[in-house]
Amino acid sequence: MEEKSIISKRGIGIKISKTKQDDTCETFIFDPEKVARLQREVNQTDGLAPLFKVLADETRLKIIYALSREDELCVCDVATIIGSTNAAASHHLRMLRNMGLAKNRKEGKMVFYSLESEHVRHLIDEALRLKGRR
Repeated sequence: MEEKSIISKRGIGIKISKTKQDDTCETFIFDPEKVARLQREVNQTDGLAPLFKVLADETRLKIIYALSREDELCVCDVATIIGSTNAAASHHLRMLRNMGLAKNRKEGKMVFYSLESEHVRHLIDEALRLKGRR
């Protein structure tokens, strides 16, 4: 693959490549102002990966889905829904709570969980919508 780099009059960096692919640009042209601004802003995502790792677990995702469909569920409800023990359900719910995705309240001997924010429900709904578009 042969490459050639030049800078245009507008200060835009251009790298020309002689390889053709459908999912990549045939030339390498970037906007220095946009790139510089976004390079500064992209660091806002620092620390978000653990949140998405928690959601990447199938069981926790099912729990989040169930919580998004009800105002609240007790640990026993969740355990039954996912087919696990109360201890396993509590473990997953605790992780969701620690990541700020769920909250809990105790009533007597029962512990009830709900979503921390409506944004979590919207995230699940949007993911399901995107999945349906595939």
